[in-house]
Amino acid sequence: MLFLAVALYFLLACLISWLVLFPSGRTLVLRALAGTGNRLQRGWRAAAQRESRRLDAIGRSSGASLREVGDFMRRHYLLCLGGALLLAVPPLVAWMSAGHAQLSDYEESPRSVNTQVAALLEGEQLVPPPPLPPLAFASAEVQQERPMIVSASRDWALLNVVYQQRLLHVFRIMKERHGYDMAILEGYRSPQRQDMLAAMGPGVTNAAAFQSWHQYGLAADCAFVRNGRIVISEKDPWAMRGYQLYGEVAESMGLTWGGRWKMQDLGHTELRMPGVMKRR
Repeated sequence: MLFLAVALYFLLACLISWLVLFPSGRTLVLRALAGTGNRLQRGWRAAAQRESRRLDAIGRSSGASLREVGDFMRRHYLLCLGGALLLAVPPLVAWMSAGHAQLSDYEESPRSVNTQVAALLEGEQLVPPPPLPPLAFASAEVQQERPMIVSASRDWALLNVVYQQRLLHVFRIMKERHGYDMAILEGYRSPQRQDMLAAMGPGVTNAAAFQSWHQYGLAADCAFVRNGRIVISEKDPWAMRGYQLYGEVAESMGLTWGGRWKMQDLGHTELRMPGVMKRR
C-alpha cells in the first residue's frame, strides 16, 4: 500500500514538472481539454435538437387528434349532446337527493342527553363508595340467597379499571335517576373460590376456575341497599323493579347483564374484553 502511494506521488510529481518545464506539454494538454469540451458541446447540441424535433412531432400529432375530434363532434353533434346528457343526469339526481337528505341533520333532536353517560365518555373518574360493615352481609336473608358471601371480596381496587368506572357510573345513575342505593356483593373472585362454588352445583355457578370473568376483575354481583340492609330477594317487588332498571342502565354502559341468561343472575354484570379470557 505504501509502495503504491509512493509510485502515484512520483508520477504526479513528474507530470507537474513536465507541464511546468516544457511549454509543448502544456499546449498538448490544453488542446486535449479544448477538444473534449468541443465534443461535449456538440453532443449536447445534438441531443437538444433531437428533443426539439420529438416535441414538435408530438405537438403536430396532438393537434391532428384534436382536429379529428372536433370534426367528429361537428358531424355528430346530436349524438354527442345526448351522450353528455346521459352522463350528467345520474350524478345530478344523486346530488339533488343528497342535498335534501342532509337537511335533517340540522333538525333539533328530541332525545334528552344522558349526562352520566356523557360524563363517562369525557373521562370523569369516579371514586368508589365507602364499604358497608361486614355485618350487613351476614344477615339470614343474604346468607339464604348468597351462601358464603361473607367471605367474598368487595374490593373495588381489584376490579379492572375500565369495568370499575363503568360500574361506578351505573351505581350513580341508579341512585340519582331511580333512587336505588347499590353495593357490591362480590367482585374479584380467586380461582380457588371459583372451583369451590362450582363444586356446590349448577344452582350456584356452572363456571370453573378461569371460566368466569370474576377471575379477571371484569365481573361483579351487586344488590340494593334499603335502610342500611342488603336486599337481594327477587320476591321483593321493589327489588325486582330495581333489577330491571339495573339491567337497562348496565347495558347502556356496554356491560353484559346476567338477567338475559337462561339461568338468570339479575345482580351480575360483566365486561367481556376480547383477548382476556382463554376459552378451554
